[in-house]
Amino acid sequence: MLSLFLLISSFVMAQEASDALSMKIEAMAKVGACYGASFSPDGSEIVFVSNMSGLPQVWKMPGSGGWPVQLTNFDSPVSGVSWAPKGDRIAFQIAPGGGMNSQVYIMDSKGSDIRKLTVGGKSNNWVGVWSKDGNSISYSSNQDNPAGMDCYLFDITKNERTLIARNYGVGSITDFLDDQSAFLISRLVSRGSNDMFLIDGEGNETILTAHDGPGSFYAEYAPDGAIYMASNLNRDRTAFCAYENGQIRMLSERNDAELQGFYIDHAGTFAYLVWNVAGKNELSIFDLNGNTKEKSVPLPTELMGGGDFSPDDRYFVFNGNGAKEPSNIWVYDRVTDAFSKLTESPHPGVDLESLVSPELVKFKSFDGLELSGWLYRPKMGKAPFPTVISYHGGPEGQSRPSFSYSFQALLSQGIAVFSPNVRGSSGFGKRFVNLDNGALRVNGVKDIQACYDHIVLTGFADKERIGIMGGSYGGYMVMAGITKYPDMFAAAANLFGVVNFKTFFEQTEPWMAAISKVEYGDPDKESDMLIALSPIHEVDIVKTPTIVLHGANDTNVPVVEAEQVVESLKKRNIPVEYVLFEDEGHGWRKTKNKVISTVAIVNWFKKYLKVE
Repeated sequence: MLSLFLLISSFVMAQEASDALSMKIEAMAKVGACYGASFSPDGSEIVFVSNMSGLPQVWKMPGSGGWPVQLTNFDSPVSGVSWAPKGDRIAFQIAPGGGMNSQVYIMDSKGSDIRKLTVGGKSNNWVGVWSKDGNSISYSSNQDNPAGMDCYLFDITKNERTLIARNYGVGSITDFLDDQSAFLISRLVSRGSNDMFLIDGEGNETILTAHDGPGSFYAEYAPDGAIYMASNLNRDRTAFCAYENGQIRMLSERNDAELQGFYIDHAGTFAYLVWNVAGKNELSIFDLNGNTKEKSVPLPTELMGGGDFSPDDRYFVFNGNGAKEPSNIWVYDRVTDAFSKLTESPHPGVDLESLVSPELVKFKSFDGLELSGWLYRPKMGKAPFPTVISYHGGPEGQSRPSFSYSFQALLSQGIAVFSPNVRGSSGFGKRFVNLDNGALRVNGVKDIQACYDHIVLTGFADKERIGIMGGSYGGYMVMAGITKYPDMFAAAANLFGVVNFKTFFEQTEPWMAAISKVEYGDPDKESDMLIALSPIHEVDIVKTPTIVLHGANDTNVPVVEAEQVVESLKKRNIPVEYVLFEDEGHGWRKTKNKVISTVAIVNWFKKYLKVE
């Protein structure tokens, strides 16, 4: 009888421990986010996107802080919002089922009088910039051109759309003059390289950024009609520039950083420059009248994104984010030189101070190229740790010290995380970001060995308990890693990753295929190379237990990529688990799905990395 009691007690205690563990992981995945703020025309309110309701929707609140009010309640996520400079209009973008076929809507500041501006259906549409009078808004769409995102202007007062520019690849209107006599157009025909064009009211085009090889540019008008740019013309790292008399003139540069973005105030007197320094952000204020840097402003968070000036230019709202700080809306007061946090993204059950901040490490790859990455050390246990190497998407993405619920969930279980920036990552100059193009991709895959060697040889990681994880292109790196190095990893998690370039090019969005031919290779001219670079053709040597997660509505990396992996591994009796989200696209937007994904991934790595 006593032995039965002990058996039952042990079972109950184990179940309670398991339940507590699941609750801890689930709480991490439920941490909320607020982002994408813009001011109302009078500066009294801000509108932003938040997933506080379990799905990203439009919210508003007083510009000085206060209780937020939810304005939309759709079944699909909102992926962008912008308040018109004048009038009572808010534009927003909805992604049905989380897919790429986003549609653009407008509504009033009470969340009523909702109108769809785009054609609907399977067309892809991205909200753009408002006219200064708030009567027109730009957007990009493939409604009439599957292989390109064309540029449109929608006149809300006349309920008319006008085609401004036909594009091959991805095009967008970055700014335009009040009288609509000139438009600044960005055209990206291959990933990692674009051009800026000026198109006048008659449709005549002038290229502003003629260049050889890759180049990255972005341009806006100042109130006086001057054009300012982010440009890496004839330089490796992006700088702040002015376009004058047909020439691009550098105004502010850094040898240790790239310009991530700039924001010009309404008076045209200052520009806020956001610098990317090995992944972290730094802010400086540039005097446009004196053409000098006024000062650097220490940020309250590691990362800064988005941004909008209040009508009187005193306040600047932005997204603040960090490893221990979920995305929130912050405001900078130019007069007092102080920052305030306007939102508090919910994090019930999660003590933010208990989370882990990473350290930046640098190391060499096989050919001497310097790589870097963010190393997260768990607060429990000691080295060598069971460790997951997580690769970012893109490929021209960047691992940064941002809030990651999946990283923090792994760390809470004693599993370390290493998030490297291999060749091809952005933020380190245009030479570095283009080092994995086409046939050079084999060198990016070789960087996987360098990442593994660094954490093993330094004594940080237990070489018998190392996992690999990544989403989108990071998923490609996962599959490349477990095929090229079949004995290296004890477990893998492939989130919506590319595995077969042939099926990717055949089934992705045509505009995505169009811009990917330089990055990956041209399927019409380099099919043999793409076959050699596709992990699916070496999957027969995989030994690594793999969990595969994908969204059924993903048109960026179609679900066939996941199905090929699962089918191939099942045939060979390799442990594989498949998690398909019927209501998601490229990544997870619904909180319930983030919970399911995080619990599944953490449990997978705990099992195969042998973590008690």
